[in-house]
Amino acid sequence: MIAPLPWHRWRPGAPALLALPAFAVLGFSTWAFGGMAAGTGPFLVLIFAWAALHYSRRLLLALTGPALVAYVVPLILTGQPPPILGSAAVLLPVALGIAFLIEAQARYLREDRARIAQIERWRAALVAALAHDVRSPLTTVQMVLEELRDEPGDSAGDLIERALRQVARITHLTAGLLDLDRIDSQGRLNLDLRPWPAREAVSAAVAHLGRDDVVVDVDPALVLVMDRDRFEQIVVNLVGNGLRHGKPPVVVRVTENGGIATLAVRDHGPGVPEAAQARLFTRFGSENPGSIGLGLWIVAQLAQAHGGEAHYEPADRGARMVVTWPVRHIGCTPDPTG
Repeated sequence: MIAPLPWHRWRPGAPALLALPAFAVLGFSTWAFGGMAAGTGPFLVLIFAWAALHYSRRLLLALTGPALVAYVVPLILTGQPPPILGSAAVLLPVALGIAFLIEAQARYLREDRARIAQIERWRAALVAALAHDVRSPLTTVQMVLEELRDEPGDSAGDLIERALRQVARITHLTAGLLDLDRIDSQGRLNLDLRPWPAREAVSAAVAHLGRDDVVVDVDPALVLVMDRDRFEQIVVNLVGNGLRHGKPPVVVRVTENGGIATLAVRDHGPGVPEAAQARLFTRFGSENPGSIGLGLWIVAQLAQAHGGEAHYEPADRGARMVVTWPVRHIGCTPDPTG
């Protein structure tokens, strides 16, 4: 079915122009009935109420001039006495006041709906993060335990240690479900920001992967304010992405310069084709077989929660995924228990 008017092509405020012919019809009706203004006032209020449901106060004020003309001019043309003309000084402020009240309530409802939509997006992101990230450590735990069952020898200690690392990672990931209750009314993720040694956090994240082809290049003295669990998730996703789609060694660097902290994860693979770069940090943006395209999108969401951003940079050989965020200063010390 084709709509009589191309609403989808109009600018957001364009339909408000429909108020002008409505005012013209009211003015003509008042003049045609010899200056009978008793029916004009309620219709003017209805037009202002309709505009208040959809548009801002600025537009409501802009409609005041045409409304005044539509009300007063027919009364002048029909020779109405001054008391009738003066009724405009009462009617229009009342209509505008009612419109302002409706506009305020409508604006509040729109903002509340936007907050709810943003909260739901965060909920979806957190659930997607768990669904995406829990699968890998579970597979590792299963393989390690099966190997331990079949070959109970001197290697048992190392296998158990690998399994425990993955169990610890699963514990961190499932604890992320509690983040659903840490989203405040503004739709933001409440981060547990504390100062942490950056090298310690990166090393802990790399340990979850159980790989020896990852190079950690971070100054041991560098301390940054971060949500450690979320930061480790960023590192795990970026390093895992480099190992899956690039070639080792994967190098992890964290630096701070000019009030900006930078996490850069570089692999030595073929890099990312230019046509695919724009989709890297989007949801389901990966076209690689076996990838559902959530890892880098999750990185971007967590970077934004820290007030930063994530982007791609081509390396001399390979790909470099970069996360930047502003350095914060909080007067507290890190929890030694981690």
